[in-house]
Formats: sequence, structure tokens, C-alpha cells
Amino acid sequence: MTGIGDGVELGAQAARSRALAVLRIRSRALAVALLPAAAAVILLAGGSTGHLVGGGWDAARWVVSVLALLVLSAAAAVALVVARSRPAVTPTVAVAEESAPDLYRMVRDLADRLDVPAPSAIALTPDCDSWLEDRNHPAHGPPPAEDHDDVAGPGRPAHRRSAAAPVLVIGSPFLWWMRVGELRAVLAPVVAGTGPSAHPDIAAARRFIRGLDAAVAATSAVGRGPSARAVGAGLGWVSRLLLRSCRVHAAEMERGVAVAAAERAQAVDYGLRIVAQEQVGLAYAGWDRLLTRVALPAWRMGRWPSRLDVGVVAALTELSRRDRLAEGFASRLGERPACDLLEEPGVMDESVSLLAARLFHGGPAETGPDWAPVGWDEYAEEVVDRTWRTDAARLHRVLDTLGVRRAAEDAAPGTDGPTLSRVLDHLATTPPDDPAPARASATVTKTDTAPAPVPETETGPAPDTAPTPDDPAAPHAPALPTTPTPDEDDDLAGTTARGAALAAGLSAQLAREEARAQVPGAPTPPPPSGTAGGPTAPGTALWDDRALPLLPLQPPRTGREILTAHITAMVCCAAMDTAGAAPGLDWLDGPSLLVNGVRTTDLGPHVRSLVETGDPGPLRTWLAELGVRPEKPVRLV
Repeated sequence: MTGIGDGVELGAQAARSRALAVLRIRSRALAVALLPAAAAVILLAGGSTGHLVGGGWDAARWVVSVLALLVLSAAAAVALVVARSRPAVTPTVAVAEESAPDLYRMVRDLADRLDVPAPSAIALTPDCDSWLEDRNHPAHGPPPAEDHDDVAGPGRPAHRRSAAAPVLVIGSPFLWWMRVGELRAVLAPVVAGTGPSAHPDIAAARRFIRGLDAAVAATSAVGRGPSARAVGAGLGWVSRLLLRSCRVHAAEMERGVAVAAAERAQAVDYGLRIVAQEQVGLAYAGWDRLLTRVALPAWRMGRWPSRLDVGVVAALTELSRRDRLAEGFASRLGERPACDLLEEPGVMDESVSLLAARLFHGGPAETGPDWAPVGWDEYAEEVVDRTWRTDAARLHRVLDTLGVRRAAEDAAPGTDGPTLSRVLDHLATTPPDDPAPARASATVTKTDTAPAPVPETETGPAPDTAPTPDDPAAPHAPALPTTPTPDEDDDLAGTTARGAALAAGLSAQLAREEARAQVPGAPTPPPPSGTAGGPTAPGTALWDDRALPLLPLQPPRTGREILTAHITAMVCCAAMDTAGAAPGLDWLDGPSLLVNGVRTTDLGPHVRSLVETGDPGPLRTWLAELGVRPEKPVRLV
């Protein structure tokens, strides 16, 4: 224990020394601002006493006095901006003590064992991380009520109650995947950080750093007049200068706080924490896989899975079944999960899921006809089937734009609908005079500049072609690039000429659809939490959502990836409509095709062979083995 105590003391001393260094920078900046005023006072006092007289001294008094007024005004403006700017707040879902008394009790007991102040509140975030966050700025709303300002409750000693205690932010995947003991072990070093955070010097240094950071963001805001921009540029320059001066000291201060917290937490569940850290890495891998492979396709279709945390448990359980390295992890599921510490875990999971959709995809704040929740039992029909048929319909619309015939001249009657054979024949046939990929892309660009007739599908008339930019009735949309970028050319260099042309056409069509979807929906303020429009994430009023998505999951897809996805969707539609296959959900790989109840895993290489070499032989063999008839029309949306 002596070693632990020494480590805690050393870390705390290092953090305090760095905090004092930050405060000294603040004091020096104040001294520099007061220096012209002090000189002006000396000159004025000298003139009034008859010591500093004469024309030169009078001119100096005027110059220095005016300079002092200007410097003091600038310093007051900087101080006002730093004090009133709203520090950044992580988007979270607030957890009231009434909705999670057991969780608050566990955190309270943990703070007692660590002998540190308890956090003022608890919040959940759709991320695999946990931290303390200060939300005592006036812009973040009024302080909590007296009987709820501390997790500790009324029975705790008076010195433990503090309105300035930070908020404990917990990653929601931890609650659903970890057991209660594991969560307590993981939160121990986080809760231990409230001890150093309560020191006045460290708290003052952190407030100063957050104020400078918020001032830089506030002065960088656009949409102001020239004079306001000029003033903002000056204030921002001073704020950035002070922030750069404090950068090293602030980083070392936080490192000292972390060292002190980690040393103090060693006395609590140290052995269990080693095991729990393995679960942290596993939860992160499963959460990332669930968001990118499962949730993202649903968000693109206007549906948001309402039980993401339940899904991460299913994904990690599936991973433990497949991966021998994860053996034994699923055996923990018999113990009490940490989500049992919540009174209504389903409601909390839904709020966190909606917040994740907003952060990672930029979805609306409330549900509606075009943004509705979807359960895991409905995912295959609502997301997978609709995604494949939508992509297949887009693929045939682009083929129509390119002038590709719907059926061969010797085709049987009734086969002029959207068929897989049309796609295979187009990509496999390469006439001698076929243009190069670069010229093919230019041809697509030329056809995209004018509306093309869109034939009817078997489900009814296709949607009208988008209005041209010259149409006065068309909404104002940003201009789209009409030529492929060098990166797109490099990506499509390994494909055939017709594959490159089709990929360029699909990319342009997707860009038009995204532009049309963004034009009518100008940014609107989110509705108040708890409105009748649907579930909303509590606490969303504390953060600025005008730049959503804040954390995009993936970079934009390349033309090759878009073409591969659309051909795969067309193949899956043909398999469902002609061979009795069904859409399915794989927790680790996302949408999957089920044939006789078994997930197919060998479709990808055959599609890539068609895209890259124009050889449909492997894919046709695969289709024949499953009994898929590519000449039959499929149902589109």
C-alpha cells in the first residue's frame, strides 16, 4: 500500500505542478494586458505631481493612455469570449438516478472504496470508452437539484457533496456485454479520477483550457459580417496563442491525473480488471463490426436498429462461437449482466441507438415515415430485402441510361423485364470498337447531363427522372462533378471498359439521389426531448448537431465497390425470386443470402471476377449449382 500511496502522491503532485504552470500562463497574459495601463497610470501620476511635464510627456501620456484603453478593451473582449463560450460536450444519453438506482449505488460504493468524491451524474455514450466530463459551465444548463447533485445521496459526509463533480460517461456496449463485476473493475480508474479533479488548481486550469478551446471554436464560426469576422480573427488569434502555450502543460497535467487515478484504483478489483480489459477490446471489435456491417445498411435505407446494444451481445456471442481465440467468453453470459443495473434497459438501448444513428450517420432527431426504428426480427425484410431490390432497380436504371437492351433479339416473350442476364451479358460482351475506360466514363458523363427515358418495371412506372439544373422548378442542389477524379480513374483501371462506364454511372446516380435527399431537409433544430414525435436522445440540447454526422463510419465508397455491391444485390434478387433463397442477417458480416437456411459465403469472389475481368463463367456456374435462372425477371422497388 505504501507504493500505491507514493504513486498516487507523485501523480497528483505532477498534475498540480502542471496546473500551476497553466495558471501562470494565464497570469502572464493578464500582466501583459495590464502593462500599458500601469504605464499610463505612472505617466498620469507624474503629470499631476509636476514631475513629468512638458510637450513630450503630454504626448506620451495621450499615446500610452489610448494604447492602454485599446489593450484593456481587447483583453476584456478575450476574457468575455473565453468565459461565455460554450465548451464542447460529448453527445450522451443522461441516466437519471430513478432509472438506474443500482448503477448509482455501485458507483457510490466504488467512490467510497477509492476515497474520492462521487460523480455528479451518469450518462451513456454509443462508444466503447468511459471517462469523466465536466459540465458545470453555465451554458450547459442550471445545476442539478440539491437532492440529486451527487451520486452519493443524503447519507454521505458533507465534504463529499460537490456541485462541481464531473459526470461519469459510460460506453453503452460495456453495460450489455460486461458482467457487473467486470464493469466495476473497468470503471474503478475512471471514478478514481474525481479525486485529482477536485483540486482547485487542477479544476481552474481545466476551466481555462476548455474556455480557450471554446473561444477558438466560437471565433471560427462562419456566417458573420466582415467587421465581425475581423474582430473574431483577432480574438481567435489570441486564444490560439494562449492555447498553444498551454498545450504541453495541459497534456502533462492530464497524464499526471491519469497516473494518480490508476495507482489509486489498483487497490480495487485489480485481478478482475486484467480480465475485464480483454472484454473491452472484444467489445470494441464487436461494436465496430456491428455498426459498419449491420447498422450502416439500415441507416442508408432510412431505418435505425433500435436495439444496437442487444445486437453487440449477439455479435460477440457469434464471434466466440466462430473464433477459438474467443472461447470461454460466452460462458460468462450466465452471470448477471451489467445492464440489469438499469430499471428499463430496453428504453435506454433505444435512446442510445438513436443517438448512434445521429452521430455516425446524421439521421434526424425524431422518428418519421422516412426514419423509423426496426427490430432485429424485422431486419431481413425491412433492410436486407429492400436494400438489394433498391440497388438492383438503380442498376437497371443506369443500364437504361446507357442504352442497354432489356432482352436479346432472340429472347423468349415475357423476358424483357429486369433480369440478371441483362447485366451479365452487358459486362461480358466487349466489342472490338469498345472505347477505353476513360472514354467510357466520359460517355456516361455526357449522358448524365440530359434526362433519359426510364422504362416501366413490372412493379409499375419507374420514378421520374430528376429535373435538370436548368429547370426552374427544380430545387437548388449543389453541382455534382461531371468527370471522374484521378482516384476514381485509378480505382477503375483494373476493370473492363463497360464495367468502368457502369460504375461511373452508378456513382453519379447515387450522388444525385443523395443531393436530392439533402436539398429539402435544411438543418432544423431538434425537437425538445420527450416530444410525441418519437424517442429522442436526452441531453441532445447540450451539443451542436449542425455538422452531423460527427463521426462518419466509413469513407465514401469507390466506384468499384459500388459496382460490386449492385451486382451482388442483383444476384441475390434473382436467387430469391427464382431459387427460393431468402434474405438473412449475419451478426458479423451484415446482410447475407440464405439458401436452404444456410448462409452463402462464396458469392463475393465470383462477382469480383465479373467486375475485374468481365468473365461471367464462374458466376454462371455458381448460379446453375443453386438453380438460379438469370433470364427470369426479378421484382424491384
